[in-house]
Amino acid sequence: MSPGAHSLWKAALDAAQEAAREAGALLRLASGRVHRIRHKGPIDLVTEMDERAQAAISQILRRAFPQIPVVAEEGPASIPRNGCYWLVDPLDGTTNYAHGYPFFAVSIALVEQGHPVVGVVYNPVLDELFAAQRGQGATLNGAPIRVSATGDLEHSLLASGFPYDAWTAPRNNSQEWSRFLRQVTSLRCDGAAALDLCHVAAGRIDGFWELVLEPWDMAAGALMVEEAGGRVTQVDGAPFHLGQPSILASNGRIHPAMVAVLTSEE
Repeated sequence: MSPGAHSLWKAALDAAQEAAREAGALLRLASGRVHRIRHKGPIDLVTEMDERAQAAISQILRRAFPQIPVVAEEGPASIPRNGCYWLVDPLDGTTNYAHGYPFFAVSIALVEQGHPVVGVVYNPVLDELFAAQRGQGATLNGAPIRVSATGDLEHSLLASGFPYDAWTAPRNNSQEWSRFLRQVTSLRCDGAAALDLCHVAAGRIDGFWELVLEPWDMAAGALMVEEAGGRVTQVDGAPFHLGQPSILASNGRIHPAMVAVLTSEE
């Protein structure tokens, strides 16, 4: 990494943290109130707060880096194949938020040539700011974080989620969930992938997988896990990249065992 890249990434990290806190403050103030809700699909929601948070984030990022495009969940922009761009999920956990369930976050990543190089995930409920820069480690409110030391599935706490087309998809994660249920200490499904990935990075859970996610759901959290000493791949163990929908993130120690479960023909 060149000194110029390091300087750019540090400035980008500062801007992303400012944007995440600003959007998080908006979300926190309106949390638990009645929201205007529309449906992008039968169980895929968006509220007016998604849009307000996205506008606040975009304003800060574009002011700091007018030359870098912002690609956000609630927007029409397509994801570039190359170059440098922001990936933003202004409200990860919209369904939770719309129901007053206090588990949601703001997720922002800077991507270069298809790889996240800066990531920020902010939980406004607990005022927890997770941040990572490629090659510089991951932090929670400024303090370094590391993945867990759990060495086997039997003693592992895992998390996952289900796709928005779970009603109709032939592979909707129910079989994978059932297989893990019989092999681990416990499972969690909290509905905010970015936070789940940060919890892997912080050692709170040992592994996380999902079969179908969008790039803005994964980018910041995937970088967080890698910079905290963990491992990130596709669910079959193939190299992770933002152009594919699946993700498997773990402390690294239980990764081969998780791949084995996820690729089982049972």
